[in-house]
Amino acid sequence: MTDQKVNIRAAALELLLEITGGKMYSHVALRGALERYQYLAKQDRAFLTRLTEGTLERMLELDYIIDRYSRVPVKKQKPVIRCILRMSVYQLRYMDRIPASAVCNEAVKLAGKKGFGSLKGFVNGVLRNIAREEGPIPYPGLWVQYSTPEWIVRQWTEEYGEETAIRMLQDQYEEKPLTIRVNLKKITREALAEQLRKEGVHAQETEGVDCALSITGYDHLRALPSFRAGLFQVQDVSSMKAALMAAPGPGACCIDVCAAPGGKSLHLADLLGGTGMVEARDLTEQKVDLILDNMKRAGVRNMKAVRMDATVPDPASYEKADIVLADLPCSGLGVLRKKRDLKYRMTPEQQQELVRLQREILSVVWRYVKPGGTLIYSTCTVHKEENEGNTRWFLTQFPFILKEQVQMLPGVDPWDGFYMAKMERRWND
Repeated sequence: MTDQKVNIRAAALELLLEITGGKMYSHVALRGALERYQYLAKQDRAFLTRLTEGTLERMLELDYIIDRYSRVPVKKQKPVIRCILRMSVYQLRYMDRIPASAVCNEAVKLAGKKGFGSLKGFVNGVLRNIAREEGPIPYPGLWVQYSTPEWIVRQWTEEYGEETAIRMLQDQYEEKPLTIRVNLKKITREALAEQLRKEGVHAQETEGVDCALSITGYDHLRALPSFRAGLFQVQDVSSMKAALMAAPGPGACCIDVCAAPGGKSLHLADLLGGTGMVEARDLTEQKVDLILDNMKRAGVRNMKAVRMDATVPDPASYEKADIVLADLPCSGLGVLRKKRDLKYRMTPEQQQELVRLQREILSVVWRYVKPGGTLIYSTCTVHKEENEGNTRWFLTQFPFILKEQVQMLPGVDPWDGFYMAKMERRWND
């Protein structure tokens, strides 16, 4: 292997240590790394991405394999050695083009460079024994086979049945094109598709959603002139459907209570055709700045970003909004394909805390909806208590009528797992 590959493995190791140490979420850490390494060749950046993401998404399986061959259990290993073994076993099992000897040699070098020269023999021995393994490894259950915590597998199986749960588990490993929403205020979908092709990107129309394109073949997104010009926003189709379900009329007043990074708010503003106003709110200055950056790039004028805590009542907004969009903090189990470490961080206890937080926010923001107006409640999870359960609870507490609800499932539907409910405030409450 070349020295460049060794450097990339070292970069992947640093990312894995940062992510598994709880210092940063995987999608944030990797995005930052790819921005730092813009100068690398496309194939090297792809190697870094696959090695980091692949190791994370298969971590429970990799640990199970390592424990079969290591005299020191994974949980008792030094973090550096643990991550070196994980990323190396991933290469052995899932990156066929890399010779086993190269994987082992580079792992030994990494151990030495990180100050663990005394453990080079241990690393080499474990990996060479694993490399000699032929045929499939018997797994004790779906949780190892699909590297997903057992409580999640059990919850999905109980709520959706084993066949659907397996499809949802498999979806984590499916390679899918990136979905973007066309800024129809600036360009048509056909014109953007043509421009992207000129920029070397393959663009395909998404059936049934006239503002969406699926793209592949790009290297660094921010390097695309079309992105810098604000001609599109990265957004999954399931997320786009929230604004489409809201269907704002001309001149509507919309409040998005947990808006960052602002994709749904921008979509609402686009659907308003330059009329009305969308107020995008979020908790921190950092999140508001992120919304402002996207607003500036998109060239939106009928939208503003405001720092506000959704759990704190804002009497000035009572009965002000035609549409309130409440896309609330959730367990995120519908987007595990994009946030690969989330499944290891989430716990059943945290899920219950999120159910309570969602109810707390809904108990505040419903008052912002005008009589006859619309509340859209949405999450990017598949957990029924956070979704249908919270909607049922809300309808028993507040003067709203359920107009429509949709649960999209990864592996069943062609996009992210996502839930949304459209509720109309009654006139007589």
